[in-house]
Amino acid sequence: MLVLGIESSCDETGIALYHTERGLLAHALHSQIKMHAEYGGVVPELASRDHIRRVLPLTEQVLQQAGLGLQDIDAIAYTQGPGLAGALLVGASIAQALAFSLNIPAIGVHHLEGHLLAPLLEENPPAFPFVALLVSGGHTQLMRVDGIGQYDLLGDTLDDAAGEAFDKTAKLLGLGYPGGPAVSNLADQGQVERFKLPRPMLNSGDLNFSFSGLKTAVLTLASQNRDDEATKADICNAFQQAVVDVLAGKCIAALQQTGLERLVVSGGVGANRQLRAALDHATAKKGCRVYYPRLEFCTDNGAMIAFAGAMRLKNTQPGNHAFTVRPRWDLAELTAP
Repeated sequence: MLVLGIESSCDETGIALYHTERGLLAHALHSQIKMHAEYGGVVPELASRDHIRRVLPLTEQVLQQAGLGLQDIDAIAYTQGPGLAGALLVGASIAQALAFSLNIPAIGVHHLEGHLLAPLLEENPPAFPFVALLVSGGHTQLMRVDGIGQYDLLGDTLDDAAGEAFDKTAKLLGLGYPGGPAVSNLADQGQVERFKLPRPMLNSGDLNFSFSGLKTAVLTLASQNRDDEATKADICNAFQQAVVDVLAGKCIAALQQTGLERLVVSGGVGANRQLRAALDHATAKKGCRVYYPRLEFCTDNGAMIAFAGAMRLKNTQPGNHAFTVRPRWDLAELTAP
């Protein structure tokens, strides 16, 4: 079965073709970062309008890359939520219109399920069950994953997600948008252990997270020290190390609590080099193994939506193509296909 995947939840338009026997055939991505950078963050209306311009040209591009046509597509998967309502509506409406015209099924995919399953696109995918760390701009969660749609929430953020903390720290330090890569790159130039920041909830006894206090600690630290690039780099280094220590510590605790030996890390923050190094070391020390998607699939992309859709579309028939989007959608609500 050949599945076209459409991702349009926020500021990236992703299109991909996934075949259930041949694997990922082609994918393309357009990022809106340059457009939103002028405003210091994502402008929802501009994001929606840009998705309208990009979806069909990118679809034509991936079909050409794969040497296929619209008539070869067996089903369409699109991001139904969570995300920006207008952006989600663009992908959903185009997907359902195409599916109607081709008389094929279309299915809405949970954005976080796409991230969670992205490592299964790699050559040596993890076997179920495993612990998953979903760590992105809007989410920081630990899940026990026993199969497709079999997700048990182990821990969640009580306030800011890790990605939000990176973005807000960047804004506090005047580093611009997007904040995560800016903080990470500057942290690499910083002096280790010049500053010490708290590790929120590291020893809380549960698997929940909290990063809003860390952001406040950065603000206090920045106000007490001179505003130069070297100091900013040192603050970024201290901030990043604090986040990494908390994430790695909670992951190891989750593996110990569940008795599992496989950890999956997904989402944009999962591309962070310091985090990967810490998790590689910590899991190896415990005799466990960690799996990541390739770097290009850490951020939003169509490949993860096409794959997640393929896993759920096996028994789906063409419907009436009515649709809704779900800007807020708890991953724990999903069930097995």
